[in-house]
Amino acid sequence: MTEQKDEEDEEEETPAAQPEAETEKEKPEEKQVEEAQPHELTEEEKLQILHSEEFMDFFDHSTRIVERALSEHVDVFFDYRGRDMEEKEGEMQAGTKLSLNRKFVDDRWSKQRVVTCLDWSPQYPELLVASYNNNEEAPHEPDGVALVWNMKYKKATPEYVFHCQSAVMSAAFAKFHPNLVVGGTYSGQIVLWDNRSNRRTPVQRTPLSAAAHTHPVYCVNVVGTQNAHNLISISTDGKMCSWSLDMLSQPQDSMELVFKQSKSVAVTSMSFPLGDVNNFVVGSEDGSVYAASRHGSRAGISEMFEGHHGPITGIHCHTAAGPVDFSHLFLTASFDWTVKLWSNKNNKPLYSFEDNSDYVYDVMWSPVHPALFACVDGLGRVDLWNLNNDTEVPTASVAVDGSPALNRLRWSQSGREIAVGDSEGQIHIYDVGEQIAVPRNDEWTRFVRTLVEINENRDDAEELAAQRLAA
Repeated sequence: MTEQKDEEDEEEETPAAQPEAETEKEKPEEKQVEEAQPHELTEEEKLQILHSEEFMDFFDHSTRIVERALSEHVDVFFDYRGRDMEEKEGEMQAGTKLSLNRKFVDDRWSKQRVVTCLDWSPQYPELLVASYNNNEEAPHEPDGVALVWNMKYKKATPEYVFHCQSAVMSAAFAKFHPNLVVGGTYSGQIVLWDNRSNRRTPVQRTPLSAAAHTHPVYCVNVVGTQNAHNLISISTDGKMCSWSLDMLSQPQDSMELVFKQSKSVAVTSMSFPLGDVNNFVVGSEDGSVYAASRHGSRAGISEMFEGHHGPITGIHCHTAAGPVDFSHLFLTASFDWTVKLWSNKNNKPLYSFEDNSDYVYDVMWSPVHPALFACVDGLGRVDLWNLNNDTEVPTASVAVDGSPALNRLRWSQSGREIAVGDSEGQIHIYDVGEQIAVPRNDEWTRFVRTLVEINENRDDAEELAAQRLAA
């Protein structure tokens, strides 16, 4: 028994000795690996890596993520017992209508430039594109700039910087193409930027030729459906082009917007009714508004609406979908200090809003509330009008610090925020209070009654004016 045990012990000891032998054999190899010097990259190799597509893509992507993380602020002293709320209650009540959420400005790319256009992304509601004209103080910088800002993160820099050699007068996210941004320029070129490319310059552009635009393009809009859509552009000489985003070398079709075969229309603004790809309205430099269509026997301008005494600066068709169809209504803003409400069934304005004391630069219906719209003016004022509450004075107003001229405004898709662009290159984002922004169930029927009253008052005023003329 004792001998057996000794043999077993020997058997157990034998394998234990093998790893030691192996370890000894491996040691010289490990030593060799440790002694091997890392390959020192030459300057040429370093530059090759720095300029490689893979590195630029990685660096660009990583920079955005790090910027977002560095910009986040967390209040570690937040009091869940509610003591902070007592102090803030007064502030909250005062700011329930319109409160400044944040500002977007970039010292290099947007300061001392005028914001010419704004558009929220239909796919990513936190993204806002803004276009800017040239900075006269920086002649060596590109004339045209488009910046994509991100509402989701607190970072102060734009998500994307795009530029081109001509001032960008209009910009839009290309609906159904989340990576593309369209720009209309002062030279007449339409440009296309792609955020998948490492280039800040356009990936496509239209030719400067008689077949396309040769005058400033103040209007660009992608209309249609996922399977059938076009980019529509209009220049100030009244030329309208329809493009495929896949090919900007020549328009699919074009037409001259001419009234009664003689008067070409200097278009400053354009709007399509909700869900319509054929009929649209345009505002002009002479103060007239025109209804037009792209196709059919009445293609071109079909009607003129008169009422303004200065150039039209903004136009917008009703967009809030609900139980009653108000798509025949549209609003216009003008240099004549007024905003006017129209119906395409009548060539005279239904109502004139005359509460401003300067040029009114832009106007837009709420995307969710049937009776609510916003406008901005040259004195730095943002006004909200709920026509179901009052047609004489705005429901809410706020003046931007420093009173810069406000050129452009754009509601977010939710109808809870308004982006406002000014003449100094700043964008102001305002939160709209819930009690104003969110419509009650009866707002549509109330708006029907409001429109009846507006029409009756207009008829009475016209009758009174006719009697005075007769007298």
